[in-house]
Amino acid sequence: MSFDRKIKIAPSILSADFANFGAEIRAIEAEGADWVHVDVMDGHFVPNLTFGPMAVKAFRPHVKTVMDVHLMIAPVDPYIDAYADAGADVLTAHVEAGPHIHRTLQAIRGAGMKAGVALNPGTPAEAVAHLLELTDLICVMTVNPGFGGQKFIDMTAKIARLRQMIGDRPVHIEIDGGVDPKTAPLVAQAGADVLVAGSAVFRGGSVDNPGVYGQNIAEIRAAAEGVWA
Repeated sequence: MSFDRKIKIAPSILSADFANFGAEIRAIEAEGADWVHVDVMDGHFVPNLTFGPMAVKAFRPHVKTVMDVHLMIAPVDPYIDAYADAGADVLTAHVEAGPHIHRTLQAIRGAGMKAGVALNPGTPAEAVAHLLELTDLICVMTVNPGFGGQKFIDMTAKIARLRQMIGDRPVHIEIDGGVDPKTAPLVAQAGADVLVAGSAVFRGGSVDNPGVYGQNIAEIRAAAEGVWA
């Protein structure tokens, strides 16, 4: 995964058909997805339970772009090698998930993956000020993590502050939560370049009608790129 600062759409398969993940992944990539976002939840750090390393490993053969794995779990460190083995390209841990996020990011890179750090809505941008040299991606949560389909929380001031802090470093700013054609321009204008969208991508489509996915992706991308023009 080379650094390329242009708008990337990363559909969250949390909104896909759980009985048909392989076909869903192939469909969203064929319809223009740049990355595939996988939300890992443990029922402890967040109030939901989703995919473990074996599931992520099963997704991997279907992902031809970038597999972007977002760990909403605590602790993180005991599972880093398992997600590396599962084939994650980017592994993101929450700054709130443990006392040693610096060590966690070192371990993620040491296992051969790109390192992401996520910030919950109540966590300030300054929490990552001393992590920027170890970070390839900062994920700004624009909902409280745990469930898809939540209402967008305006974090544009935080995004703008992070973009200022990053400067010319090759660090992506990813937005996760409530992204759609209305909110995409707000976060893109503030400095985000990777947009995670679940229900806004999958709504109305299916593997038998994947063109809707393509239309949804295109609408989000056009809305975001419009403010960069």
